[in-house]
Amino acid sequence: MKKTLAAFGVLTGLMTAGAAAHAGVFGEIGTTGAGAHVDIPLRPDLSARVGMGQLSYSYKGGARDLDFDFRLHGKTYDVLLDWYPSKDSSFHLTTGLAYNGNTISGRARSNAAGGYTIQGNTYQAGSVGSIDSRMDFNKIAPYLGIGWGRPSETDKGWRFSTDVGVLFQGRPKTSLTSSGCSAGTVACNQLAADLARENGALGHEAGKLKLYPVLRIGISYKF
Repeated sequence: MKKTLAAFGVLTGLMTAGAAAHAGVFGEIGTTGAGAHVDIPLRPDLSARVGMGQLSYSYKGGARDLDFDFRLHGKTYDVLLDWYPSKDSSFHLTTGLAYNGNTISGRARSNAAGGYTIQGNTYQAGSVGSIDSRMDFNKIAPYLGIGWGRPSETDKGWRFSTDVGVLFQGRPKTSLTSSGCSAGTVACNQLAADLARENGALGHEAGKLKLYPVLRIGISYKF
């Protein structure tokens, strides 16, 4: 919450400071969630953007032995530079850095028999409690992309913008733990060991997420 309030403070300050320089403010939606950017012209072929986005998304997935109900908690705050190769075109190349607050949490789903088979060992769901996973990514992530749109143009009317790119968030750190195991000390210790090995398989699958695709569509209005 503090980071969100701080980000809003930065955006408000930039809107005020950038008003004389024809700063553009636009809302957007896409794979980084719902958010906003402030576009600040630096020179005819270059502008800076500061923005944020938040997303919550549920999906199903799995590792080697376990199936999960996953939930992505997406949160990004970025500082970007847009370079326009042609002054008569809205096409631009974009680079920058983002504070990446993306995390993925998950809870394992038991099989049809009401249990889990992990590393060849079978456990009843009622005696092992819940099995939870978490994935955390690099907090500082470079961004590279292309886009169309000049939200800071001085002409009145509606403006649309598009971003297509990649957030290099790195291979995530994963954890896989159980809570509430009541199967006895020996079985619970074996479960912990099996989950530690299964976490390696989860980490391998999670490696596919080190590049986060970005597709955003924005809209603004100049009075």
